[in-house]
Amino acid sequence: MTRTRPLVLTTLAASLLWLSGCDGNAANGAATQDTAAPPADSADATAAPAADAIEGLPFASTAVASFNEPWAIGFLPDGSVLITEKSGVLKHVTLPGGEAREISGVPAVANAGQGGLGDIKPHPQFADNGIVYLSYAEDGEGGRGAAVARARLDLDAGALQDVSVIWRQVPKVDGNGHYGHRIAFDGDGKLWISSGERQKFDPSQNMQSNLGKIVRLNDDGSVPDDNPFAGKGEVASQVWSLGHRNPLGIAFDAQGRLWNSEMGPAGGDELNLVKRGANYGYPTVSNGDHYDGREIPDHDTRPEFEKPAITWTPVISPSSLAFYSGTLFPEWTGNAFIGGLSGQTLVRVEIDGDSAREAERFAMGGRIRDVAQGPDGALYVIEDGQNGRLIRLAPREG
Repeated sequence: MTRTRPLVLTTLAASLLWLSGCDGNAANGAATQDTAAPPADSADATAAPAADAIEGLPFASTAVASFNEPWAIGFLPDGSVLITEKSGVLKHVTLPGGEAREISGVPAVANAGQGGLGDIKPHPQFADNGIVYLSYAEDGEGGRGAAVARARLDLDAGALQDVSVIWRQVPKVDGNGHYGHRIAFDGDGKLWISSGERQKFDPSQNMQSNLGKIVRLNDDGSVPDDNPFAGKGEVASQVWSLGHRNPLGIAFDAQGRLWNSEMGPAGGDELNLVKRGANYGYPTVSNGDHYDGREIPDHDTRPEFEKPAITWTPVISPSSLAFYSGTLFPEWTGNAFIGGLSGQTLVRVEIDGDSAREAERFAMGGRIRDVAQGPDGALYVIEDGQNGRLIRLAPREG
């Protein structure tokens, strides 16, 4: 018998409940949260001015540019932005006009399933060194896996130069799901990478593998001496936390604490406060179940594992995570924002100490692949799929 689990909903999300429940994240060969979902039901949406890119939102939404299967947003200090396309294309976009040009020199990517060109982040000292980091799926011995490369971005030449791979998932495996491979930097300049378990379950608990882990490195890819498992093997030394499934969002709050959002199986999407050396329990525990109907024990049954700050059943399929620190929406300072794929939503989360709660859910009318705060204090989201739009969200004038 399938267990009944609590729902986490807001009034704005009620009309989208059926959407969240019809898209999951199964093992190989089954439907996943990261596959296409039916169009959103906007029958109850409030009419909006024609200029709005998305109808029914309580703030202005402006389409900046469109892309082919975009995956990530990476703002540069000058206010321009880098956009990755899953096929292996990197574009540099000027704002506010949205003029885009392709950047050459991207490594070869394995574009299949959920794999392809992934995240893009500038070095914290990009203005001085011009270095960027990009993640992608690559072919290799044993199958495929995520990699992170470091390169110098020459905007005058429109090219990546001195490209070098500084991290890889170990081992490479078959299949095309659950790469994770989001990138973040902390205030000390350390590089953090989310690594999915590649739909293989057990590697999340295996310290000889960096699958199903959050990884912490120096900016050159070397391992910091103060990592929690330093000295316990080359791979284990990279690991900050374990027991993750498909962590597609990592971001630091104003206190410098790392949070991650990740997809659960059949139910049980999570927001976690990521703690040093902590084990988040997958696949031993989850607030979701296997797709063949087998139950997975809840977190409450195994107190030795860290519990999520929030779980979602029905799922939202969290694709990304960002914390807001701008001035355009002062009432949202310190809030987290999560992009939803199957849920086709932008979820606002309020943080209170170590606790979190969903505060609001905005119907976006499409799958949201990434969310980021721009240098102008606006929120930017990018839609999944062909002709996915980069959309600026800001208060209405007047």
